[in-house]
Amino acid sequence: MQQLALKVKEAADYLKEQIEELPHIGLILGSGLGDLADEIEGAVRVEYSTIPHFPVSTVEGHAGRLVMGTLQGKKVIAMQGRFHYYEGYSMQEVTFPVRVMKELGAETLVVTNACGGMNPSFQPGDLMVIEDHINMTGTNPLIGRNDEKMGPRFPDMSQAYDETLRKTAVNAAESLGFSLQKGVYAGISGPAFMTGAELIMLRNLGGDVVGMSTVSEVIAARHAGLKVLGISCITDMAVGEEIEGVSHEEVMETAAKTKPRFISLVKQILSSI
Repeated sequence: MQQLALKVKEAADYLKEQIEELPHIGLILGSGLGDLADEIEGAVRVEYSTIPHFPVSTVEGHAGRLVMGTLQGKKVIAMQGRFHYYEGYSMQEVTFPVRVMKELGAETLVVTNACGGMNPSFQPGDLMVIEDHINMTGTNPLIGRNDEKMGPRFPDMSQAYDETLRKTAVNAAESLGFSLQKGVYAGISGPAFMTGAELIMLRNLGGDVVGMSTVSEVIAARHAGLKVLGISCITDMAVGEEIEGVSHEEVMETAAKTKPRFISLVKQILSSI
């Protein structure tokens, strides 16, 4: 991890040259939700391809740039597009931006995603605050030699998602006139959507939604000492007994329809942090 620490510092030093004030809040904007970054005031936009050691997003709906500036009076750094393990990146590469956010001074990470709903009481278009997660990716971004300067060898994940931030999200939604679902995010490696039997298994294990991101980013964030809030947009139903199939285009379509409400929610949360 010592080599990783050097790469993180080089990337952060490059970004520090682009901005006058360092961010306090990091935002990871999931599929179809990148438009929130367009509302950042005094924005400095930096393409991933120009940042030392940064991977490049290859997924449709992920723009591939960092946006730094002010949103709801808070200094933020937002990822317009994230990296996924299924794209062929290592877990350290997937979580590299989280490390850079920490190096820049971020203390809080708000991570968003599009996911499938396994809880039959959910429906497409619902927003869910993540209470906990199940790591079903088969790997972990902390595997390998640990650098104590970046975080402890055995970080505690019992409170991965900050309770105060979760309450803030629930209150923010209520102030906007709607309710948030609450539940457990089951993280898988992807890129294939799951079989009916696999979905039933995940639901029986305690998962309410399933997705191909977020878990590794949250593990790295907690390792680095960041407080984390996770919000999921349920774009399709993934109930094993009733599975009808889904496409990435359908996911993007539902995410786009939900986007205005999702953006309003995140902005309201930021104003309350």
